[in-house]
Parts: sequence; C-alpha cells; structure tokens
Amino acid sequence: MDNSDNTVSTKYWRHLDNDHTLCTLCPRFCELREGKRGVCYIRMAQGGEIVLTSYGRSSGFCIDPIEKKPLHHFLPGTPVLSFGTAGCNLTCAFCQNWDISKSRHMETLSASATPEQLAKMAEQTGCRSVAFTYNDPVIFMEYALDVAAACHARDIKTIAVTAGYINPEPRRDFFAGMDAANVDLKGFTESFYHRICGGHLAPVLDTLRYLKQETKVWFELTTLLIPGENDSAEELEAMCRWIADELGPDVPLHFTAFHPDFHMLDKPSTSMASLLQARDIAKAHGLHYVYVGNVHDVADGSTWCPSCGKLVIERDYYRLGSWAIHDGCCQHCGAKIAGVFENQPGTWGPKRLPVEIR
Repeated sequence: MDNSDNTVSTKYWRHLDNDHTLCTLCPRFCELREGKRGVCYIRMAQGGEIVLTSYGRSSGFCIDPIEKKPLHHFLPGTPVLSFGTAGCNLTCAFCQNWDISKSRHMETLSASATPEQLAKMAEQTGCRSVAFTYNDPVIFMEYALDVAAACHARDIKTIAVTAGYINPEPRRDFFAGMDAANVDLKGFTESFYHRICGGHLAPVLDTLRYLKQETKVWFELTTLLIPGENDSAEELEAMCRWIADELGPDVPLHFTAFHPDFHMLDKPSTSMASLLQARDIAKAHGLHYVYVGNVHDVADGSTWCPSCGKLVIERDYYRLGSWAIHDGCCQHCGAKIAGVFENQPGTWGPKRLPVEIR
C-alpha cells in the first residue's frame, strides 16, 4: 500500500473471486481492479484493499454562517468552519459545486490539515462547529470521523452536508460522529435519481428513516427544485406526505432555487412561484418549518412558531434579526420550537472568511 500520509486503509470492502475488490461503502458497490478508482474518485483498490487517497487534504477551508449549509434550527447565527475534498459518489447533472465534486485532479486538494489542526482552528476562530460540505463527506468518512473525534474533544460540534447515499453498516459509523446533518433529498422519483443523479431513491429514504428512528442527530432536508424535473405538484405532494408520515412535522424542509450549471445549462432558473407552490404543499401536509432558499424572501426564510404563528427567528439571507426563543421555546406562547438553540443567537452574520491552516 502507498505510504503517503494522504492514503489510509478503509473498512468497507471485500475481495471477489476474480481478484477484484468490491467497495461496500455506498450503494454503487464499485468493483475495482488493482489501481482503479471508484466513481467517487478518492477511494481506490490498492494492495488488495480499498484505500482513501485524500486523507488530510482539502479543496480549502472557509468560515461560513451556519445558515448557509443550510441549517436553520442548529445554533443559529454561529460561524462554522467548512471544508470538502474532491469527488462524489453521485453524478448529478445539475451539481452546483461541480468544480469540486466532479474534480478528477488531485491538484484540487491544494490545502491540508490534520484533524487536530482543524479542531484547533475552529476553537481559535470561535466556530461552534465544523461542517463537512462542498462534496459529500460519506466518501471521505475516515478523515471526517477523525476530525469529528478531535472536534468533540474540544466541545465543537460536527455537521455533515450529505446526499445520504451510504450503506447501512457504514452509515452507523458515519452518523455516530455527527451532531447535525443537512440531507439533500434530490427528488422523489426513482426515475429522477436514476436519470439525473446516477443513483437510487430508496437508499436515501432508508438513511432518513435511520436518522429519525435510531439517532439523535439533528437533521434538516434540502430539495433543489429544477423546472420540469422534480417540481411537479404530484411529486411534491408525494414527497411531503412521506416526510410527514415517516419523519414527522418538525423536520425542517428547505426548497432552494436552481440556477443553470454544469450539464443543465439549458434549464431555466426556478421561479418564485414554483418555490411558493412547494412551500404551500408542504404546509398543507402539516410540516411546521418550511423555507425557501437561494432567493431573497425574508418571510419564507424566517422561522414562525407552529403553535401561535408568531415570528421567532427573523432571517434576511444569512443575517438574523428579531429573536424570540428562550430555553428552546417560543417566547410568545411557550410552545417548543424543534431544534438545537441557545438563549442568545450567534452574531456571525453573512460573512464568508477563507482561512489557511498551517
């Protein structure tokens, strides 16, 4: 096996009779000859096992507002140290971070940091959490989990921004290291996942059920609405009904606006009418916290108490305004507001601050 500091052994694989190695991390089950990489690019067959080739490497480190993940009910207003690597185990034609997630060049990983360096930087810069984002942390889970352990030793939370495309056994290990997650529910038909994302819907739904039923991870959902692809009233009705029945009314749902990118340059941007239709459908199915994103809409980016209907967290993009939550409850009527809150919100605002870790 390569002795590079960036290449480490992994756990989820098995040998096949044809001398190939099967990666069992995600539902793709890549069958690899020696020296070949999986669809994710950063996991490779080497020395008779599957190795991660990007340990400790990143496309860069940046301090973001927590609301950008997006997470609206997890330590609002606080800064989060964010980073990703390269590659992805889905092949979404609409990817908004394609320069990172679709990269096949290790030069993309121009920054490096040990888990301890990352945790220390988060602590020194006042970040309450570290987010594994920009590309899917499932594929670099060994690095992510070591960073999570170092962060937890310093009382820093960890966040996965993920598509949830992972097999059951590694899923237990992965989410055991996470305090919060935003899961991309990219659509609600098998056809959409197969044609547009190169994957399947069922494993994602299994991950969401797992998070709800078997973990204490705070999680929120995001669906990027693509005109003519996953935004029909029929599909949104089915999705919101499933969320209400399987996950309950308190899981926040973010409908975000698509803009033409990567292999979907021919699609128009999502209209405000489409976002508001999706919001109305979700509300009609009893979901308490429904947001629209990638557009300027203070009312539909803010949090309203599901009991009394009054404003509890005002948001203007990533900037917080009025705040009416105390001990996790609405200050107007005393009803519980689902999430992880402190009595005073953070004050980071919309700043984006690249950082260099040495």
